[in-house]
Amino acid sequence: MGNNITPHKGKVAKKDRCAMNNHKSVLVWFTGLPGSGKSTISHELEYRISGQNIRTYVLDGDNVRHGLCKDLGFSADERRENLRRVGEVALLFVDAGILTIAAFASPYRADRRMLRQMFAPGDFIEVYLNCDVTVCEARDPKGLYKKARCGEITNFTGISDPYEVPEKPECILDTDRLSIDDSVKMIMDYLREKKIVP
Repeated sequence: MGNNITPHKGKVAKKDRCAMNNHKSVLVWFTGLPGSGKSTISHELEYRISGQNIRTYVLDGDNVRHGLCKDLGFSADERRENLRRVGEVALLFVDAGILTIAAFASPYRADRRMLRQMFAPGDFIEVYLNCDVTVCEARDPKGLYKKARCGEITNFTGISDPYEVPEKPECILDTDRLSIDDSVKMIMDYLREKKIVP
């Protein structure tokens, strides 16, 4: 069946949509341990930049698993498929001219490398939320670390599953000491420096 499918190229390109929006479209990918602040900071970033008339949208790990990926668990293979699907959706969003933000633990380097290779150079911005596991566990906003320690949750990143620290992320946020405001400002500064947003 794959041999009979040919992509159709439309008359409106990504560059045209970005010109209409007056900003570039990229994928800002937040990765880090559970409790490191991915959802909190990504949604705050979305709120701040949408207030500047920048078209943006957050793909959040938990939200995606309620719909698009509700059939997947948390084994290494299922995590990879989860991220592959999210990557394909993000590609569509970026092509549509939307500055896309994704918040996923994405613990394996190989999976993040797969995602980066899906995008044109410069369109995938990896933001590593560096936060000591003891701080993440102390926060435990969803009570997941406690459940993982009790064996109620298996394949939990940082406890029963590993987290592989990014080797060369575009941004590193030390969220065990930075405030939400400071974290968002650092990302905004990066986006302006790279002329992604005005």
